[in-house]
Amino acid sequence: MEYIKIGNVKIEKTAALAPMASVADRAYRMICREYGSAYVVSEMVSAKGLCYSDRKTNELCTVTEKERPMAVQIFGSEPEFMEKAVEIVSRYNPDIIDINMGCPVPKVVGIGCGCSLMRDIKLAYEVAKATVKAAKVPVTVKFRKGWDDNCVNAVEFAKAMESAGVAAIAVHGRTREQFYTGKADWKIISEVKKSVTIPVIGNGDVTDLKSCLEMYEQTGCDLVMIGRGSYGNPFVFKEIASYFNGKEYTPPDLEERMSTMLRHIRLIIEISEKPTEMAIREARKHAAWYMNGFYGSAKFRARCYNLSSYAEAESLAEEFINLQKNR
Repeated sequence: MEYIKIGNVKIEKTAALAPMASVADRAYRMICREYGSAYVVSEMVSAKGLCYSDRKTNELCTVTEKERPMAVQIFGSEPEFMEKAVEIVSRYNPDIIDINMGCPVPKVVGIGCGCSLMRDIKLAYEVAKATVKAAKVPVTVKFRKGWDDNCVNAVEFAKAMESAGVAAIAVHGRTREQFYTGKADWKIISEVKKSVTIPVIGNGDVTDLKSCLEMYEQTGCDLVMIGRGSYGNPFVFKEIASYFNGKEYTPPDLEERMSTMLRHIRLIIEISEKPTEMAIREARKHAAWYMNGFYGSAKFRARCYNLSSYAEAESLAEEFINLQKNR
């Protein structure tokens, strides 16, 4: 097994779970780690939010032993707030602190954060430098190909992040303008890799072992990161880890898929600080994703979005299994 090192943190060179707001919560991360994800990153946390309010700090920043190695991801555009946020996050002992400079959503870029920082490399440098200065663990930065086709500056941006002292960078091969549409540009990840000496993590359009190996080969990246390809499919990490560990991989049958889905829902309910009925609402999308690609799944996915109890999820899973057996 090969490993990469981000600062002093040793990570298996298989595949990592990307940070995904409102998706990759603790239950999601624990399931993916269990199935072989080499590394996980928290949902993004506002630096200002950490400094002004502790309402969701525990929920977003807690790092459990089952999730390690794990990064807590923060976002912000003011160096002084990033420094204070690092002090707060550090109390939770993350292995790594990651800075989000790639989020494309309007409410984040509209306040000068996320991918908006790719339009101001000088400010992004100051943000990264302040974070590195305050952190006692390695700092990484996740960003995109650029803002749009007229502003593809990932290579210049990567060099600035390296000079700011970050320990590794993650590059999503799409521009902000693309959001999550179109095809990820792996060539830009390759160009970034050639331009810096720190580890480069590649992200975008990896959904299985084949595409993972292709990204490694085509980009020369040090680690592959999977986001949407893991929706309802934590098994992708086991497939990839099995290959790199020289083990035979057997794809999950429908019973295992549904069993994992139900265990995932139970975890969400157990971990959530919200009432069970609210936790179930958050579990709905996950339940639907586990059913993707099967006969009659569209109708069942629609029903998932109306789940109101764990018992309903159990009944739906059983009905779904019977449908596939009797089709």
